[in-house]
Amino acid sequence: MADEDRRTDRLRRRWDRVSGSYDGIMTPADQRFFGDTRQWVCGQATGEVLEVAIGTGLNLVHYPAGARLTGVEFSPGMLALARRRATDLDRAVDLREGDAQALDLPDAAYDTVVCTFGLCAIPDDRKALAEMDRVLRPGGLLLLADHVAAGPWPLRAVQWLAELVSVPMAGEYWRRRPIRHVEAMGYMIERHDRFRLGIVERLAARKPTAGTS
Repeated sequence: MADEDRRTDRLRRRWDRVSGSYDGIMTPADQRFFGDTRQWVCGQATGEVLEVAIGTGLNLVHYPAGARLTGVEFSPGMLALARRRATDLDRAVDLREGDAQALDLPDAAYDTVVCTFGLCAIPDDRKALAEMDRVLRPGGLLLLADHVAAGPWPLRAVQWLAELVSVPMAGEYWRRRPIRHVEAMGYMIERHDRFRLGIVERLAARKPTAGTS
């Protein structure tokens, strides 16, 4: 087995192991650090909506009733919990196992693409963003939220130290800034917030239509 395949299997097993405790970790984090971010992101989603790295489905309750949802998740354990949550909410969702870095979805199929607190744990965040761009229709909306590189340099130094452990152990990155890659792809940032000393960032960005840059 190739090194990349072994790493992929190791990460998948890791997320399967933590799937049962994930909500217990994220719910306090939402309350203490992320505030209304899930509502802020999901409330802007319209039309055909794809959520990448849907996890256990914590965002499902926040989507507008008219949104037609598809969710992709890397971990079968997490996906099983998302399916249970969708059933409990009586929410129709097309839930699929898949890799954010190689989405098994057609080009330009979605009006909105969402990813919350997922890019920090995807091995190649640029590849994942390129895939989100591929499946998003021209003029569509990209909605992202994550923990990112802090504003003050002492906090960035702490994040750098944390990555020495978190990246090899859990594939968790603390110093990424997805907004830079989104802007490099030519997207127009329509809404943007960065708070908690710059550690939390959320954005809504519009994909260029044909003939624009």
